[in-house]
Amino acid sequence: MADPIDALAAEYHDFRQRTAPMWAHLQGDYRFADQVDEVTRAAEDREIAEGRAFLRRAEAIGEEGLETQPRLTREMVAWDAAARADLAEARLMEIAVDPIGGPQAVLPVLLPKLGLPSAEIAEAMITRLSGIARLFLDLADRHREGLRRGRTPARAAVDRTIPQLDEWLSTPVAEDPLLVDPPGVLADPARWIEDLRRVIEGEVRPAVAAYRDVLRDEIGPAARPDDRAGLGWLADGEDAYARSIRFFTTLPLSPREIHEIGLAQVEKLAGEYVEIGGPVLGTTDLARILDALRSDPALHHTDGREIVAASEAAMAKAKAAMADWFGILPRADCHVEAVQAGAVAYYFPPARDGSRDGVFFMNTADPAGWGRYEIESTAYHEGIPGHHLQLAIAAELETIPEFRRRMYLPAYGEGWGLYTERLADEMGLYGTPLDRLGMLSADSMRACRLVVDTGMHALGWSRRQAIEYMLEHSPMREGPVTSEIDRYIVDPGQALAYMLGRLEIQRLRADAERRLGDRFDVRTFHDAVLGNGALPLPVLGRVIDEWIDEAAR
Repeated sequence: MADPIDALAAEYHDFRQRTAPMWAHLQGDYRFADQVDEVTRAAEDREIAEGRAFLRRAEAIGEEGLETQPRLTREMVAWDAAARADLAEARLMEIAVDPIGGPQAVLPVLLPKLGLPSAEIAEAMITRLSGIARLFLDLADRHREGLRRGRTPARAAVDRTIPQLDEWLSTPVAEDPLLVDPPGVLADPARWIEDLRRVIEGEVRPAVAAYRDVLRDEIGPAARPDDRAGLGWLADGEDAYARSIRFFTTLPLSPREIHEIGLAQVEKLAGEYVEIGGPVLGTTDLARILDALRSDPALHHTDGREIVAASEAAMAKAKAAMADWFGILPRADCHVEAVQAGAVAYYFPPARDGSRDGVFFMNTADPAGWGRYEIESTAYHEGIPGHHLQLAIAAELETIPEFRRRMYLPAYGEGWGLYTERLADEMGLYGTPLDRLGMLSADSMRACRLVVDTGMHALGWSRRQAIEYMLEHSPMREGPVTSEIDRYIVDPGQALAYMLGRLEIQRLRADAERRLGDRFDVRTFHDAVLGNGALPLPVLGRVIDEWIDEAAR
């Protein structure tokens, strides 16, 4: 008879894969290769109901007598099912116009990364394109639903998304971003390409045009202006933001508490800028240090190829050093690729079947937007020892169920990524004092996020007020700052995960160092953090506490 926890975990994994079929495909799970994520209210209602049912089933299994991993699996099913259902009940899809993470930005990058190892799976791509057409039409319906309920997206998001859709529609069909290259498994690749082109021209593009028209003619005129960009201006915005905070941070913190943590971190960083930046830039004036990092052309790139090369060089240093700092190492490798759209940098984990290594993307569309000092900290965060070690190690763990191997929790994952930017300094990876300033620059962005995200969504800040705060307290240029602020507007709460997660991991390490003294070993601490897959921060705290007790014996 199957163990009830193992059976529950397997069913929950299938539920998560089925409701995120393109993410499943990216991982190398081809069962849903013809499907697209559903965004209708009916689908949302089904997912909420199924999530609540999984929560009840997990809670019905008693904890008494369970070993560590089954206990964690039971807890993870319960937490994840409840947190996702709670967030879905905020109905944020109604206002999810997104120039950074919307389908018009993500699909051109995602589709070419989806493995097509057989003719059957390749043929499923044709059906999936039809589903993408429905996705845009369903999104338009959700925005209309929100409009009827007095819930509209931010105007800045609408104004940035419409030109993206226009650009897509103006591209020749033969160069359409969804027209992926045929795999070698096809007997008639020309016919396959023609079928893709037929669906793109006859279904996808009309749907994209219809979505664009709805945004332009119906949603845009009613969208929230810049002085009311945050969730707090919606009738149910306070509740929606509280749900977002719980999901993305896994911590019981109020917006005001998070805001104050951010202010304290920004103040702390000011002293570090003076300490490190003074000898490098010849001034101890904070404003002049930030302005030099922001404005000096000599400190910025001009060629996208240089950005990729510098990222690869940083990764090579990290690969050579990681065995001294980690006991568990991933088998999968990690590579760097340039992209021209989407976030400034992001990571895709390796495929389950080994057909693709991990890859992190550097957006080189605006090379001058990248400070030379920013490349190493970004590479360590997105690649090694950051997201690649965390996600690839989790995927290769044989002692936990599949859904835990593939789980992504922002507070844990992004907290780890930011923690490793400071860890890289301990490892001696930063090549120059200027590169160490990049570590501070990255910290500034994440600390400012705590202030401006809560400022806009809970404290009534305008979009411009948030932009000005970030310009004053970080070395970022106005263009990237504006993009960041717009990201926080369309994805409330997500940006809080980075610094809060890092601070918690640092707190756990400091506690372990204090309690263990000479017995503390950084390699085994990192293995304890990474050796169970992603965990909510309170659960991670308990796991580390138990590890400390065991190590102290």
